[in-house]
Order: sequence, then structure tokens, then C-alpha cells
Amino acid sequence: MDALRTPEARFENLPGFDFSPHYLSDLKGFEGVRAAYVDEGPVAAGQVFLCLHGQPTWSYLYRKMMPVFVGSGARVIAPDLLGFGRSDKPIEEELYGFDFHRNFLIALVERLDLHNITLVVQDWGGLIGLTLPVDPRIAQRVTRLIIMNTTLATGHPPSDGFMAWRAYSGARPDLAVGALMQRSTPQMSADEAAAYDAPFPDASFKAGVRAFPKRVMTDPGMEGVDISLAARTFWAEAWQGQSFMAWGAVDPVFGLDIMRDMQQLIRGCPEPMIIPEGGHFVQEWGQEIAEAALKSFEAGLGHAL
Repeated sequence: MDALRTPEARFENLPGFDFSPHYLSDLKGFEGVRAAYVDEGPVAAGQVFLCLHGQPTWSYLYRKMMPVFVGSGARVIAPDLLGFGRSDKPIEEELYGFDFHRNFLIALVERLDLHNITLVVQDWGGLIGLTLPVDPRIAQRVTRLIIMNTTLATGHPPSDGFMAWRAYSGARPDLAVGALMQRSTPQMSADEAAAYDAPFPDASFKAGVRAFPKRVMTDPGMEGVDISLAARTFWAEAWQGQSFMAWGAVDPVFGLDIMRDMQQLIRGCPEPMIIPEGGHFVQEWGQEIAEAALKSFEAGLGHAL
């Protein structure tokens, strides 16, 4: 597939992000396309935190959480989905379907042979990531869950706010990513906002950014609905691990009603940690969320009943 590669110089001196990139160009089904990921902490660690971003972000979103996880002795893997971050960016927008991204994540987990995974998900990281344990290649590898401002899309609009976001983004083929992030998180510095712009020198690099809102499964016939319905059954009936939920209360897309739906769905999920001033990109409050999640796990909370 034809793809663009963001010049490395655009990722120099990113505030709060001193993590070295790792690259793979031989993922099964994605040969020849370079995928980037952060890999911190000991390879032989007993726990792996798999941090999955959504749209229009990249692994930079987890810069405040990863040090907390690594400090606990764990390994942290934070991939950049194809089309985002340091990963290559296929030019053809039609490539960016649900299965494209899901198969990429499955191939990455298998390639790195990750076990004892704590799934850390938000936005599309959740729409895709929450379906991973349904796959028999992944099912026994996932033991814990941290879920933030996301849902499972099963063939109907998740909210009026989402439909407004789809219309807004669809009218902006060169979406100003950094400005969007700063509006969602007003305390974000200009340099941090610029880090979210770094992967995208111009609109030609934003095929993945443009594709994601269109791919959210708002119709029963869309790709990914069946596996998402199966995932709802998995989390409600088969899930046996620990869970932790944190939610930005002022998210206009995935509000507190969606939070309650997901909390009630996930078997054994404890009461959520609500960030009153937090928006959709709640990882910007990531240090306190990560610390609270570790304390919850250590206390044995969030076990399935």
C-alpha cells in the first residue's frame, strides 16, 4: 500500500515525551508498512499495559500515564495506529476500516508475544480494543482493563454529540488537530498542542484522521458491528479480570450516560473515577488516573463476580 512517512524532525523536543520509538515493518498482513510503538519497562515484566489511542491522537496521549505504569515495574506498549503518530500513513482513505485497525493490533500483540495484558483504552482505542479479547488468539492474554471515555459501537449513533462531531470533522479535511486538543483541554500548553500536530505536516497525511468518524458503526450493516455485539456479550458474561473506569465528565461525545452503560455492562466493574473538569481526552489527567487504577488493582477491586 502507498503510504507517507512523517519526517522524524517533526518529533524533536516533544514536551513530556522522552520515550524512544520502536519500529516494525514485518507485521503479518502489513508487510512493508512501518509501525511505530513505545516500549518501556522490562521486557520480562509480569504485567504489560497496552495503551490504545484513538482519533486524532497518538501515543503522546499517554505520556502522563506511562511513567506511572513503568514505575510499578510493568512493561508499557503504546502503539501508534497506522495513519497516526510516527507510524506510516497509507494514502488511501478507504483502507482505514474497523478490521484494518483491529487486525493491526492483533498482529502487533502476537508479534511482541504480549501476555498478562492490562488493556488501556479510550475513544477508538476502546471501540477496537474492547473487541480484542473476543479473538481466540488474544482472549487468554488480557487480564485487566482500564477504560476511559469510549464505548462499543453496535449499529446506532452513540450520542447526538458524536453525530455533531462527525459533521464537524467531515467538513474539515485538514482538521486542526492541535487546536482541537487545546479546546478540549484548555490547560494544555501551546507546545503540547503542537505535539499533537507533529504527525501531520499537511492534509495529505490525514487520511486516517478523516476516516475514523465515518467508520464509527452507526448503522447495523457497518463493518465491525457483529464483533462489537460479541464483545458486549464477552464483557457482560465471560470477563473474569479486574477493571477500572475513569471518565471525563464534560465530554460532549461520550457523556456520563455512556459511562453508566459501560460500567453496568462490564462484569464486576467498580464505581468509576470521575474527573469533573475532564473532557474527551481524559488522559491529559493521566497521572492521577494511572495512580488510582494501580491502587484499585492492588486492593483487589474490580474483580468479576
